[in-house]
Amino acid sequence: MNRKPIFAANWKMNKGPSETEDFAKGFLPNVEHKTFPCDIVIAPPFVSLAKASEMFGNVSSVALAVQNCSQFDAGAYTGEISGLMLKEFFVHYVILGHSERRAIYGETDEFINAKVLKARELNLRPIFCIGETLEEREGGKLEEVLRRQVSVGLAGLEEKGLGDTVIAYEPVWAIGTGVTASAAQAQEAHAFVRSLIAEQFGADAAAKVRIQYGGSVKPGNAAELMACPDIDGALIGGAALEPSSFLGIIENGTA
Repeated sequence: MNRKPIFAANWKMNKGPSETEDFAKGFLPNVEHKTFPCDIVIAPPFVSLAKASEMFGNVSSVALAVQNCSQFDAGAYTGEISGLMLKEFFVHYVILGHSERRAIYGETDEFINAKVLKARELNLRPIFCIGETLEEREGGKLEEVLRRQVSVGLAGLEEKGLGDTVIAYEPVWAIGTGVTASAAQAQEAHAFVRSLIAEQFGADAAAKVRIQYGGSVKPGNAAELMACPDIDGALIGGAALEPSSFLGIIENGTA
């Protein structure tokens, strides 16, 4: 199955509007008017969406994402932002279930599932994050954790909705630590996730769904990771904060 890789920059709580403009000025000359064999996605903080939309809105090779959204359309939900609001910024993707949202803010699989279903209802494309902690991996619970996260997090999703969803496998112990899962470890986990999708949605859907790797991806390890048959791109944190580094990952990962 020829799946188009997707490389997404998750800036987390970094880069206000002025820094977003600076990044765009450094990144755009390398991507506008060019065709890439992959999808390129940038997820700035909410406060920088307007500037990102202004800078990237007319660039066909770059799509915008947000790092979270509410499962509600509107109402008395102080501090929340709805998908309906986000669509005004020409957002295409939304990161849901990131390990930091799970660990720091206590988001459960059921809570994330409600957000996934709302995103698809609004025709936003989820980047649905899953992954185990070091304690869970060392305790032999890798498959148990991934099975729960996939089965509950994607419950109620139609096959078409799955086709517009990207799964991001991110071993929590490798996020922002400088430690990367070996290519063999990453491939093994990705293959298992694909088998879970086959159980839940069928073999054809599993063959089509894109599964990213997230966890200290850098220009130096991108090629080895992306060469794995079940890895379809990367969800990148710190290494995507600089234009040259993010571009290096994209170029090395698609070479």
